[in-house]
Amino acid sequence: MSQPATDNRAIVIGAGLGGLAAAMRLGAKGYAVTVLDKLDRSGGRGSSIGQDGHRFDLGPTIVTVPQVFEDLWSDCGRDFRADVNLRPLEPFYEVRWPDGSTFSASSDDDKMLAEVAKLNPADVAGFKRFLKDSRARYVVGFEGMVAKPMHRLWETIKVLPKFAQLRADRSIYGLAAVRVKDERLRMALSFHPLFIGGDPMHVTSIYALVAHLEKTYGVHYAIGGVQAIADAMADVVRSQGGVIRHKTVVDEIVVTGGAAKAVVLDDGKQLDAPLIVSNADAGHTYDHLLRNHSKRRWTRAKLGRKRWSMGLYVWYFGTKGTADKWADVGHHTIVNGPRYKGLLHDIFMKGKLSDDMSLYVHRPSVTDSTAAPKGDDTFYVLSPVPHLGWDNAVDWQIEEPIYRAKVAAEIEKIIPGFQDDIVTETVFTPETFRDRYLSPHGCGFSLEPRILQSAWFRPHNVSEEAKGLYLVGAGTHPGAGLPGVISSAEVLAKLVPNMPVISSSIKLAAE
Repeated sequence: MSQPATDNRAIVIGAGLGGLAAAMRLGAKGYAVTVLDKLDRSGGRGSSIGQDGHRFDLGPTIVTVPQVFEDLWSDCGRDFRADVNLRPLEPFYEVRWPDGSTFSASSDDDKMLAEVAKLNPADVAGFKRFLKDSRARYVVGFEGMVAKPMHRLWETIKVLPKFAQLRADRSIYGLAAVRVKDERLRMALSFHPLFIGGDPMHVTSIYALVAHLEKTYGVHYAIGGVQAIADAMADVVRSQGGVIRHKTVVDEIVVTGGAAKAVVLDDGKQLDAPLIVSNADAGHTYDHLLRNHSKRRWTRAKLGRKRWSMGLYVWYFGTKGTADKWADVGHHTIVNGPRYKGLLHDIFMKGKLSDDMSLYVHRPSVTDSTAAPKGDDTFYVLSPVPHLGWDNAVDWQIEEPIYRAKVAAEIEKIIPGFQDDIVTETVFTPETFRDRYLSPHGCGFSLEPRILQSAWFRPHNVSEEAKGLYLVGAGTHPGAGLPGVISSAEVLAKLVPNMPVISSSIKLAAE
């Protein structure tokens, strides 16, 4: 992309983690960046709500690859560890089943083998083979692809032989099923794609690389939640001279002569810049922000044929005087229902809201004193549910209180009496995700990360629809999850040129 050396303006739409990382990288390359965001604080889906002394971390809670943040900070001349207090967790999380059995994930090899043997001694050898499978997929899928541009088809074609060798056509559940026989272990080794919106029965076995990520980098938590990371990123952007404007909704990207030239806000004001980065969902970017521009690839019809990630039902609540209760419930707990494959089929293939469920229980107050008043607890309980794009879409205005009662019955099994201690609460449904984050179909993670919706097949970081338009975040390459969205900005940095630092930057119109 060429542009006058004196015009270094750049607009970033969205102050989610991907947008903030993009702003940091553009600032480091000499751009005068303005970030525009709908919410009242930075972080996007990784932001938080303060309520009655409790901090509800709304989105991601686990940091699995601190290196991507360390590299981002370093490239901006800063020290991530000096700005963010990151704590390693041990164990990473506990998985529970209805029969009372448990599995605690850890970075300690001996402990992990003991956990496998506890469930099924005959699966220890298969588990060791799965770890080798995971490392091989990490080398190809993470080291080889995550932070590399994939907008040219050749970049995907050249890895196909390796994909074939690694049986990328097999699902991650299929790989786990080959290696271990115990259904509980198959679940424990295959559920990770749910954290980025993928159906373990259909996403590629390349995602087995997560086991190697956890083993190599550990699982961490940021004191202050992911909000603390977002706030630190925003501080870096401002220290570079960037501007972040909250409560500002971008309604359209203006394309003139085939190039993105400006954005129009919902109040009608226009802001011009020769470089525009969208951290909005890729579906929203192409279907709404570019609605007045004809599209060659990402038409409404094509978006309508894509498979989207599931929705999320999330119940946030604070409890009074419970810090010493429920001692067996740690920071991260995954509570399985009676079905695994059947429940996934209902959510991803039928769009059906089932009576049974599996839950992720987050209790940050056991690690982070800033999450709740002293002696109290903060929780969030997450249940994967169908998105809103199905013909028989769930009407959450009707179903929410009914579903909450079902969720409460399951939580009662691990934190008995919790409802008597609740002092504050709020609930997010897929309708909240649709309205708060402008997420197509109220999805939690944009496009589902199936093999034919990944790499070149995913919306590209450099748009083919308009020159000067770039995409970052969960809906583009490499995909959802903190490592993915932060890496999407690293890809961006490889696609845009450095700008010479000039003494006075051109200010955005209407700023």
